[in-house]
Amino acid sequence: MPRPSRALRPVFLALAALCAAQGAQAQNPPAVQAQVVVGPEVDKAYAQLMASPRIQKLMDAVKADHERSIDDLKALTEIEAPPFKEHKRAEAFLARMKALGLPHAKIDAEGNVVGLRKGTGTGNGPVLLVSAHLDTVFPAGTDVKVKEHEGRLHAPGIADDTRGLAVLLSWLKVLNDNRIQTVGDLMFVANVGEEELGNLRGMKAIFRDHLDIDGMVGLEPSAPGSVLILGTASHRWEVTFQGPGGHSFGAFGQVPSAIHGMGRAIAKIADVRTPSFPKTTFTVGTVGGGTSVNTIAPDARMAIDIRSDDMASLLETEKKILSAVDEAVAEENKRWNVSTLSASVKLIGDRPGGRTPPDSVIVEAAVRSNAAFGHRTLLRGGSTDANVPISLGIPAIIIGGGGKASGFHSLSESIDMTDAWKGAQNSLATVLGLVGVQGVSPALLPKRAVRTK
Repeated sequence: MPRPSRALRPVFLALAALCAAQGAQAQNPPAVQAQVVVGPEVDKAYAQLMASPRIQKLMDAVKADHERSIDDLKALTEIEAPPFKEHKRAEAFLARMKALGLPHAKIDAEGNVVGLRKGTGTGNGPVLLVSAHLDTVFPAGTDVKVKEHEGRLHAPGIADDTRGLAVLLSWLKVLNDNRIQTVGDLMFVANVGEEELGNLRGMKAIFRDHLDIDGMVGLEPSAPGSVLILGTASHRWEVTFQGPGGHSFGAFGQVPSAIHGMGRAIAKIADVRTPSFPKTTFTVGTVGGGTSVNTIAPDARMAIDIRSDDMASLLETEKKILSAVDEAVAEENKRWNVSTLSASVKLIGDRPGGRTPPDSVIVEAAVRSNAAFGHRTLLRGGSTDANVPISLGIPAIIIGGGGKASGFHSLSESIDMTDAWKGAQNSLATVLGLVGVQGVSPALLPKRAVRTK
């Protein structure tokens, strides 16, 4: 992880310390009030943007589209989108995207919906990815019917991240209806693979196949003014123990137990020490194995989650944990003077991490946009789609699209859509400042050197 500039180091340290104290989750993250200084170029661009009658009309259009966008929200929510089974929702989103003005949008080989709204920069303007994820954590068969109660819309996945999808469609509609020409290109993406063991496969494919992306703004449920800049990295391992097995009485003393070996490993893992800063964590999340109560287990398995705000710390902890597995197998074999117990490991989860510097243009833009809408910026961390570009050195942030949400990842998930259009306006202003608006304001997002495969 690169070190922050001296002037902004206190901001980053405060954020990281808070993450260490409270944990970093995408939906209920710790945050620290930003002290980011907005440069004069960014400040001027947003002053021009927010004073423009065309942009004021556009923001009014976002408000006017609020009720229609709720229809999109309900319709998309009621299409199941479990991890690795997002295709039906993707097809519905693609149809809406085409109807709203991107006829050449398509579903890529990974399952992402991708549509490019060209700017007027004739290749000289930046390319900004704006995204929300298609998948939810809920398995097939979950009741996703939207119900309204006491002013809130209730349904699994309605906030995380279907609200983000509906906001993207609303932006597309109002930009086209009002004939707003951006200087840079806007790449609209509804991606797969953000939740669970999706491993960010959608975003990994996007940044593998599109090497000209200069930045990313993702939409997730977030409090007003919240800006995610820190991507928490994670590795997940599946460990399988195998032995000959045998009768619990007759074979006792002759064969090692896979479950006993796993137990030794878990005990050793539990003793691993990790730094509190940068925050680094681990857990044995699931265990299983054996065939019956009176059988020396021939097999056992466990899954381990390792996370850190710093990749080097993650790898050091991972090394200790995998060594603990090897030591446990050796001890269990030695216990019975055999060599018949073994363990194999498989990486089943890999989320890279890093941070977008607080003094980068993309963060300054979000801070300035927040100020225009009367919000103090709160910097936060978490594990989101932004982890992928951040790990590649591409500036990326996650911000909110409006609405007061609760109950993420639970059957009681809900969202209050009262004045949710204000969040959609705020985040759209952030985006427009970065790509620029023809005849109104320049593109602030710098173009990057095109990467090669």
